[in-house]
Amino acid sequence: MNLSFAPETSEEKNKIQPGTLYLVATPIGNLSDISSRALKVLNEADIVAAEDTRVGAKLLAAFGIKRSMMPYREHNMRTAAEHIIEKLKEGLSCALITDAGMPGISDPGAELVAACVDAGICVSCIPGPNAALTALVLSGLDTSRFAFEGFLSDAGRTSKQKQRLSDIASDTRTLIFYEAPHRLLATLKLLREAFGNRKIAVCRELTKLNEEIRRGDIDGAISCFESVEPRGEFVLVVEGRQAGSEFWRSMTPREHAEYYMENLGLSKNEACKAAARDRGVAKSEIYREFIEKDE
Repeated sequence: MNLSFAPETSEEKNKIQPGTLYLVATPIGNLSDISSRALKVLNEADIVAAEDTRVGAKLLAAFGIKRSMMPYREHNMRTAAEHIIEKLKEGLSCALITDAGMPGISDPGAELVAACVDAGICVSCIPGPNAALTALVLSGLDTSRFAFEGFLSDAGRTSKQKQRLSDIASDTRTLIFYEAPHRLLATLKLLREAFGNRKIAVCRELTKLNEEIRRGDIDGAISCFESVEPRGEFVLVVEGRQAGSEFWRSMTPREHAEYYMENLGLSKNEACKAAARDRGVAKSEIYREFIEKDE
């Protein structure tokens, strides 16, 4: 593959280009955080697509921008993407916004970008606010290596969520999760089961008037939200696994797998896989322990 980069002047870059999809970051709470370039694109693009047109309309109205919008959300993204791509191929420009933050992060914008790339359509990003990175830098935890895990509930039922946490329990990177208030306490308890009592920063209502950062450990967070009703949108920043923190060091391979079965409700196969990943061995080595001791 040959890559070539043509130099652009700032004036050219600020012009709305025909046939281009613009991913426009919007404020996550404080309207003052929107950029002048974002406002220019929202005002001049031929089409504005929004995850929720009602939320988008309020944003545009706050800046005196009068535009009609088309919905682009999870439930209509396939047909909406086809329509947007058709218009882009005709030479129109499209600005995509999400309810808050960067399109494509924990919303269906990523699918539209992939479809545009496949269709050979130019995609440009107007960078700006992002809740995950804002929480990370406020957390006081390691920012040199991190992984964004989005909403844990996206994994499905509780057993699937436990499996997902088991898959990342040995990750040494700082982990970032989004969570809604009505699921916060349950998620904190799942994190405690899977990770033990790690450091955590519970970030609420970022950039808003009631912004709050609670730093401590998972046990403390659980205790707090058992007595205080969670309100607002949350970002959880969790410490990665620390060297020497392997809880299973004194366990036999079988006991290690049984721990996952009893505490996380994993099947024998899933538990053996998790234990093998922790120990850096083949799953068959863990499974052999069950066979030999059951015979």
